[in-house]
Amino acid sequence: MAVKEFPAGTQLIQSEQNLTALHVIAKGSVCASYPGGTFYLKKGDVIGVCEIFFGSHFITYETEEPTGIASYPCTAAQLSLLMQKSVDLTNMIVSSLFRQFREIYDLYELMSFDCENTYHFLMDRYEEYKSFCVKHGIAPRALPDMDDLAPLTLEEDLDSWLDGYYQQLTALVTEKSSKFHNTDFLAGVVLKADQDIHRIISICRIFYDYKADIASLLMNENRLDLFDLYAGLLYKIGANDADSTPLIATISTMMIQLEDLPSIDKEMYRQRIAEYRTKLETLGERSEEESTTVDDVPDVEHSMDTILNYAEISGETATAFREAVRKFTKMTDKNASDDAARKLRLSITKLFYQIYEKAFLKSLNDTSIPKVVKMFFNFGYIDENLAGLENAAFLYRIVDKLPTDPDRKVYTAYEWFTAIYQGKKSPSRNEFDSDFPTYLREQKITGNISAADEARMLNDPKEQVLFEIRNMFPSVNKITFGRILSFCPIFSEHNVLKDLDGTLVSADQVEEAFRKIRDIDFSAYYRDVIYTNPELGIGKESVGVEVLPDIILMPNVGTRGIAWQEIEGRKRTTPARMMVSIFQMEDLTNILVRLTGDFRWEMCKRVQGARWNDISEASLTSEYFDYIQFYRKNRDLSADAKDKIKLSMQKAKNSYKEMFIRDYEAWILYEGAGSPRLNKVSRNIIFTYCPFSKEIRTKLMANPLYKETMARYDIKLSQKIHHYDNVFQKLKNSGSPIPKELQDQYEYLSM
Repeated sequence: MAVKEFPAGTQLIQSEQNLTALHVIAKGSVCASYPGGTFYLKKGDVIGVCEIFFGSHFITYETEEPTGIASYPCTAAQLSLLMQKSVDLTNMIVSSLFRQFREIYDLYELMSFDCENTYHFLMDRYEEYKSFCVKHGIAPRALPDMDDLAPLTLEEDLDSWLDGYYQQLTALVTEKSSKFHNTDFLAGVVLKADQDIHRIISICRIFYDYKADIASLLMNENRLDLFDLYAGLLYKIGANDADSTPLIATISTMMIQLEDLPSIDKEMYRQRIAEYRTKLETLGERSEEESTTVDDVPDVEHSMDTILNYAEISGETATAFREAVRKFTKMTDKNASDDAARKLRLSITKLFYQIYEKAFLKSLNDTSIPKVVKMFFNFGYIDENLAGLENAAFLYRIVDKLPTDPDRKVYTAYEWFTAIYQGKKSPSRNEFDSDFPTYLREQKITGNISAADEARMLNDPKEQVLFEIRNMFPSVNKITFGRILSFCPIFSEHNVLKDLDGTLVSADQVEEAFRKIRDIDFSAYYRDVIYTNPELGIGKESVGVEVLPDIILMPNVGTRGIAWQEIEGRKRTTPARMMVSIFQMEDLTNILVRLTGDFRWEMCKRVQGARWNDISEASLTSEYFDYIQFYRKNRDLSADAKDKIKLSMQKAKNSYKEMFIRDYEAWILYEGAGSPRLNKVSRNIIFTYCPFSKEIRTKLMANPLYKETMARYDIKLSQKIHHYDNVFQKLKNSGSPIPKELQDQYEYLSM
């Protein structure tokens, strides 16, 4: 067999590529990699021997140095015949199989230990951080997703006897005097071992993903991480404090851990470390005179009294709220999960919304609302000491010039409630998916209100806005905050994980984020409507109308967003409603990408109705539902792809919608940039219903992953454009003008 030469750095085989041959390394070396593991093959090793049973590769191979490869066409069914042709080749296949098994198994054991070790490192350091904060009288900040982190447990781990079994099997089969040299037996050994190797690598992928989750809590690009907590605490207490030495030591240990985690972005890591070292050098130069005092912003002094007096609530309620806030302020760990802390937060939450409601109703007839009360409406601000004087000063400076704009569909919570009161917007559906008229009808049926009350309340602006404040507001405020178990609606310094100035959401930022999304998924917010014009001889034409969502900024410092409803009432050309925190700790574009995926799914369900998952009626939801439901039987999916789907379903808690949203995020953030992340089936479905813009399609045209799907899309697109060419020609022949609606649709199809 001829030997083919490959230079160093050549990718010989990509994971998920079909396996049609075994490749013997005649010289040089090859790096074999899979998520979480890397090992090296040398002269005499056989590429593909671990995967031939499945007919596709789940390992990626790349040359480490100039390498010679001899290839032998072979499938699982042909393996025994190939072995019959050459004893030497058979020995290489079997020996390489056992060597690769040992490499992969050893990596499995190492990763298992690393997962447990890294988990305990993170949890121990997090507890130490909180202890340091308590010691210095500082409220510890909470990391998003820490509540969801738990020690890794596998549904099915490897059998304990597997290692010993393969050690003995290797000794028996590779012995020169062995009686086990029957080629059918040896082919069976290889094919059975392939199944065990695939299982080991599948578990290693779980290990890899788990370590990646921990790594993101240690350091991430959004700076919501343990590294930032420790660095921030060090900057706060100062380099000369007695605890600065152990803090610096812990940060150094963390840096060592991070260097060994493959999922960490190396460039981001280098930038963060360089920034930390620069700040550490200048830490001793800080002046105490830079700190903010009440004298700098005298108007925020006694903020709670100002707010409670403005709301004109009863003395009993005011006393209860003051006492609850006082206890909360004194709590060292405001995110504590014990029963007393939980009840205190619930008590504050209940009273907060009562105060908000009364203050809002009074403000509707007030032309000079105090700035502190505006801070309460827009940020959940209550107390200058709880917020931190520097934060209170910042909120005071910006409250009269917030960068929102209802005309550009970006509202503060106060602007949104005001729009509802003024009749410019209808109330949102409640958590049971009932709109305001439906809710009143339900109240009448249950006897809570009379028919006369229903008729009166239906058009009462006060009742409408109270429905919004009492239903949508509490639920959405908690969801956008991000940590439901430790939620408390009042603004507190311990929730400020990053500079407020850099996290304040503006109309410009929202518009820019949606522009980026629509530059990739141009049809994301288009809805099909029917256009008719009998005077011009135009019957029913389906045209797309773009309707961008309303964005409402909840008064909290949060990490999440929610697509609350896809339309208003029953009309499909009304804007969706999406909510995010006014101070957004996570990346705003990433959050809006996720909400766009959520919108795509829910809008399709709305259009399809009861048949949203009926595959006989092709749609985004029906095809994706069918794909996930029957992925195990799908011949277009490799064994590796099926394993990935299984793991993704576990992470998505078996939610088909959550699975789609995750794939949609990969579609926008990675595939749109030319970095494939999806499998063939998922990619085809999403391309069909969420096609890339023309510019991106042109760039990807040469990529074989998109060739077949793009060809089908181009055929359908050309048919639609041809139809409009004919319609336009008929209008021109009759001397009739081309309606703007049809011209817009033609331009839309050309995007």
